[in-house]
Order: sequence, then structure tokens, then C-alpha cells
Amino acid sequence: MRVAYVFTSPRASSYKLARMILPQLEADTHGAVVVGMFFFDDNVWALRSGDPIGERLAKQADRRGMLLMMCDMCSLERGLADGEPRWCDASGTGRTQPAECAPIGTVDGVQVGCFPDLYAALATDPPDQVVSL
Repeated sequence: MRVAYVFTSPRASSYKLARMILPQLEADTHGAVVVGMFFFDDNVWALRSGDPIGERLAKQADRRGMLLMMCDMCSLERGLADGEPRWCDASGTGRTQPAECAPIGTVDGVQVGCFPDLYAALATDPPDQVVSL
């Protein structure tokens, strides 16, 4: 089975990812092929450069070709991205073309995006299941 994880609840990355999923990936015992992970709210902090969770995760993502993406609005708000929200302007009006938004101070391989970016990134390597944690 191929899965993608969406980290939405408080402590999802610091507890569920760091204490359950990541150790299983490192030991090759997870039981599913993880094609991507998408991070919301404070869960984006795990992707900071130097963060032990993020550094371990970046190694697994590189090894497995796994997508690591953080929400553009969440990362901009926390200073982990530079630019503008990708698919809406400052007033909340939708855009027809994405704005530039790039990660800053994150582990290698992290992308910044919103749902259209996530769907496009996973389209060539789609999951069978999406799990929200």
C-alpha cells in the first residue's frame, strides 16, 4: 500500500511522526510505502534545519524519494518561507497563477505549497490512501 500523511493535529509531527512513523521507516518496518508528507500549523517546525526530527526525516525522504511539503500560509506565518501565499493574495482572493514562495531555514528537500501543489506533486506518484494525523 502507498500512503501520504497529512499532519494537521497538534503534536502530530513531534509525537506520531517522531515516535511512531519515523522509527518504523528507519527500521524498514513501517509496512507501507510513504510517497509524501504534508505539514500544517506548528507541525512545520519539525522541518527546521537542525531539528532532530527534520534531519532524520530528510534522510528518509531522500532515500525513498518521498515528498516533504509544508503549507505555504503556515510556513510564511512562522518564518520558514519567503514570498507570498501561492494560491491567494493578501486579501484572501484566489489567484489563477501561483505566487513564488520558497522554504528558508528548513532541512533539505522541503517544498512549500498549498493543495494544488500537493495534488500536482503526488499526481505522478499517487498514494492509495491519505492519512490525516
